[in-house]
Amino acid sequence: MNNQAIAKVQFLQRQAASLLLYQSVFEGEVGKAFLNLLQAIRYPNAEARDCLQAYGNFFQILADKNQNWEEYLISQILISENAFSKQSQLEKLPPALIAAAKHDLQALQSFHECSVASLGEWVQTVAHLPILPVVWYTEQKIQPNYQSKLIEKLRTLEDWTNAVEDLTAFYRQHGTGIFAEYKAFRWQQQEFIGITYPDEVKLDELVAYESPKQTLIQNTEFLLSGQLALHVLLYGSRGSGKSSLVKALLNEYAERNLRLIEVAKSELKHLPQIVERLRNKPQKFIIFVDDLSFEEDDDAFKALKVVLEGSLTARPKNVVVYATSNRRHLIREFFADRPQPKEADEVNAWDTVQEKLSFSDRFGLTLTFEPASQKAYLQIVQHLVKLSNIEFSTDELNSQALQWATRHNGRSGRTARQFVDFLKAQKMISRNEVEKDK
Repeated sequence: MNNQAIAKVQFLQRQAASLLLYQSVFEGEVGKAFLNLLQAIRYPNAEARDCLQAYGNFFQILADKNQNWEEYLISQILISENAFSKQSQLEKLPPALIAAAKHDLQALQSFHECSVASLGEWVQTVAHLPILPVVWYTEQKIQPNYQSKLIEKLRTLEDWTNAVEDLTAFYRQHGTGIFAEYKAFRWQQQEFIGITYPDEVKLDELVAYESPKQTLIQNTEFLLSGQLALHVLLYGSRGSGKSSLVKALLNEYAERNLRLIEVAKSELKHLPQIVERLRNKPQKFIIFVDDLSFEEDDDAFKALKVVLEGSLTARPKNVVVYATSNRRHLIREFFADRPQPKEADEVNAWDTVQEKLSFSDRFGLTLTFEPASQKAYLQIVQHLVKLSNIEFSTDELNSQALQWATRHNGRSGRTARQFVDFLKAQKMISRNEVEKDK
């Protein structure tokens, strides 16, 4: 390598070491692979194997993520949790913090300007390759979302230090860390785990339950507008679309900072802890509990009761609980539980029974999903077929749909979707066979 290239590599290493706030950019596997490659380029062994291996590792990680180095770098800046990004959400920033952010942005811009083509040229020189190694690059189209405007600005801005105000506003509105990176989560082992591929069901796919659907949408709008939204119990027959409706809200409102956190019944004992960790975040959160029911003396029941009824600690306005259940009374009751006058040890035993039976009333809203009538079932089928662009006569479609419901799981939204998915696959295979015969 010539002296100019060596000086450039040394400069980049010093810039990485000098970061005051954004060290997390290089803590992921891509960032570590980049720094390892710089180290190998600067100090190659006689056969340059370290350099080639480091380049291959860097290439493979970018290819696995299907992401260019430049896009990765900017995405890490937008989700970085540091003193600057966190304090941007809460209060006026001290001058020293702004100065540190400008210093880091100037350093990070030098990495953005270090293209993978330049890295490839350095590797070619160090390893004495006859041709330039394959350079990872994929055409990236910026999808319009809450990050796209700032991403485009950083891609074209001549001096990143001028982006401090934009970054401050972005962090204040959208937050940082995992809640800025993902829109759906599950609570597992006392941690939030981001879900890379959440269910993509849309609100316009869900028909036949317009009244509870519109009520739930309205309550979610209250949450998004900063009002005190109500906790909701979605109660009704299996397969009626209760869970799908909650998931569809996420796809409808994720761009307005809505986040969905799935909490299993076994993890409900951590619910007060979860709520406190979400307090003061700029996002709005739906805690989603699917298929809810309790046994007697269940710790999860007590934890959920605290969240629903409140405690001495004020309830955060950015969190609601949406739970689904096939049971109107969430706590199972047996005839043996009902006290007999001569056997009852508890003087006010009926009060205990009523407390159990009325637990569902502690939700601010209870939305009922009745079993699908034949008319509603066929309406759902016809709507899904229309969205899928499958050509079918109405009479033939209705006949096959009713036969499917009889032979399988009965009339419900879930059965309708399974039937239409089967039709889509059947049509696709038939089409492929016809084209193959041609």
